Amino acid sequence: MSAHDANNNAQVQTASETVASLKVVPQKQYGLWIGTALVLVLMYFIIRAFAVNPAFEWDVARSYMFHPSIMRGLYNTLLLTVIIMVVATILGTIIAIMRVSRSEILNGFAGVYVWFFRGVPALIQLIFWFNLSLLVSNISISLPFVGEVFSVRTNDFMTPFFSAVVALALCEAGYMAEIIRAGIKSVPSGQAEAATALGMPYRMILKRITLPQAMRFVVPPTGNEAINLLKMTSLVTFIAVDDLFYSAQSIYARTFETIPLLIVVSTWYLAVVSIMSVGQYFLERHFGRSDKRNQTLFDTWVRAILGRKNRSNADV
Repeated sequence: MSAHDANNNAQVQTASETVASLKVVPQKQYGLWIGTALVLVLMYFIIRAFAVNPAFEWDVARSYMFHPSIMRGLYNTLLLTVIIMVVATILGTIIAIMRVSRSEILNGFAGVYVWFFRGVPALIQLIFWFNLSLLVSNISISLPFVGEVFSVRTNDFMTPFFSAVVALALCEAGYMAEIIRAGIKSVPSGQAEAATALGMPYRMILKRITLPQAMRFVVPPTGNEAINLLKMTSLVTFIAVDDLFYSAQSIYARTFETIPLLIVVSTWYLAVVSIMSVGQYFLERHFGRSDKRNQTLFDTWVRAILGRKNRSNADV
């Protein structure tokens, strides 16, 4: 070894020893400490206000938590949410396909649909469909050379429950159409062009190539829309549909126990939303399993639990 190489090695060793002797001093984060302290103080006052104030009447709220009327209202709310979401998803998919169609007529019709049903407030649409009999007294179907094959009074057909399904499904379909259209647009157009060159029809391209890949981008906002729809169903109270909120109103209108009943309603909504959020997480995890960057509401603690399980299995 030459004297030059020995000198270089000595310098490198000296530099390494100097770096090893340095102590890393963490930066003091005063802002983070102050913010954390303020949040803890705020949480204390909020919890204390809920726990100490007798006006909340927690014992009354507990007594109504599983009341038959509340359970019936909860069932109707869940039923409304499922039916409306299924109809809105199917209709929204059709509208989204029309939006990306080459036909100017189909594209224009779908654009006007989205513009109208997203622009008019859901409550106005709900009241309109409930009062459809003011415009049309009878709903009938007639065929040429056959005559009238179906006729029913509008008031008998447009019940409060059915009016709620029609109004909210049409409204929600406008939002779902834009979500699905964005998912379709997220798929590279080269794949559809290659499939077209191979002779695949457009229907098969959507079914086998475009829509399966679009699901990764469609599922997260669809889950959010389902949660939002669950809460939006409380609007059906205005047309006397026996949902969760209407059932609570019917009780506290007689007993004047308004706050406890509102606590019951809020608790059930929070419980259902929490369950739906967990389901949304696993759906996103399934459709986005090829993308490790996916982050959801429960991503942190679920990954932590799964990580601990994996480590414990590895230890065994």
